[in-house]
Amino acid sequence: MEIPETLGKILMRSNRSRKISSLPQLWLNPEIRSSDDGPAINSITINNVREAEARLARFAPLLAGLFPELAESHGIIESALLELPSVAGIENPGGRYGKFWIKADHALPIAGSIKARGGIHEVLEFAESLARRHGLPGPRGDYLELASPAARSIFSQHEISVGSTGNLGLSIGIMAAALGFRATVHMSAEAKQWKKDRLRRHGVTVLEYSGDYSEAVEAGRVRASADPYTYFVDDEQSRLLFSGYGVAAFRLRAQLEELAIAVDAEHPLFVYLPCGVGGAPAGVTFGLKHIFGDAVHCFFVEPTASPCFLAQMQNPDWAGITVYDVGLDNATHADGLAVPAASQLAIEEMRPLLAGIATTSDDTLFADLYWLHVQENIRIEPSAAAAFSGPRMLLGGEIGQAYLRRHGLHPSMHRANHILWTTGGLFVPDDEYADFLERGRTVAQATEAGFSSASSIAL
Repeated sequence: MEIPETLGKILMRSNRSRKISSLPQLWLNPEIRSSDDGPAINSITINNVREAEARLARFAPLLAGLFPELAESHGIIESALLELPSVAGIENPGGRYGKFWIKADHALPIAGSIKARGGIHEVLEFAESLARRHGLPGPRGDYLELASPAARSIFSQHEISVGSTGNLGLSIGIMAAALGFRATVHMSAEAKQWKKDRLRRHGVTVLEYSGDYSEAVEAGRVRASADPYTYFVDDEQSRLLFSGYGVAAFRLRAQLEELAIAVDAEHPLFVYLPCGVGGAPAGVTFGLKHIFGDAVHCFFVEPTASPCFLAQMQNPDWAGITVYDVGLDNATHADGLAVPAASQLAIEEMRPLLAGIATTSDDTLFADLYWLHVQENIRIEPSAAAAFSGPRMLLGGEIGQAYLRRHGLHPSMHRANHILWTTGGLFVPDDEYADFLERGRTVAQATEAGFSSASSIAL
């Protein structure tokens, strides 16, 4: 009898490592460092993030010209910070846990996800370096010249490619095609059809694979290595992506200052980020920890079937460990998080910085998606709903309470701010979103206490 590929991986490899539970859990990072321990030695510096911020600013006029949706922001790609009156499953009488907010990356223009900053930044860096080799922009440094026929003629000789489950592919493919590059996205089996269709409408070549995310990335990497005119954006290893993601930290600081929200020992900040391969949440965490130090506490949230970052953090001596190695199948409806192995770059950067990792079930994702739609009329995709399990796990369970005690946070919790990072959803088609809502409604109604019970599955 022929064994399906994914099942075969589980059978062959699961006995090599301790299992990870398929039930929701909260894991705390024993390697986290205090600012008092001195700076960690990183391969990426905060200056790399500042350079990315400056590059995005240089390109802002060009971006505003290429994308009408950026006209109002003058070419700056950023999302709103929205106050969230409550979170399903969390009792917060008198604001004893502080305030809750949504960082609305689900509505980021162009790509509609957290991947916009990093993916667009890397495309712009390649375009900038290529243009400069050809004497562009001219003496006045006008980046609008990079939309000229001369620039497009140069760019059209080159291909930009990437492997993706969807959202990174959208940011890379749409930006590359808009500048005149040939763009190719290698899509794994988890990728949604509507994301493939959207890319093709923008003139992007989509190559489909029956395997998982890692296999699509490797196929793209191999194909690009054979062509000197193909530039491959490597989601697992790219410092340019990472730095672009980190720009969000500077933008968030400005938003907090505008709202007169302090972040210090007396006003702790908690940030909950959905995690797939890890580059985007790690970039954001890197920037925030360098800005706010011990006053910010960052948690990743992964699906119970695909906790690749958790698997690697728990097994530091086994580089490249996959979710198959710990007895899980990588089968989740959170397509943006369906990744079998974590980025080693992100892992190394996060070892001294990350507070912990929570896992959550698909049913909880859909229940939270539905709750957010009903309560706030906010539209996200299942992957983005992962963030909502973070504060429930921290505030509603003994492991989370132990973290608060260990860091002396209980006296300050009523002054805390919690940011749930919603990472994607802007372009989900209406019919698919209606299916998401129906599943979420079914889960919520199937539980005795409605939203609260449906969302407390992760406790």
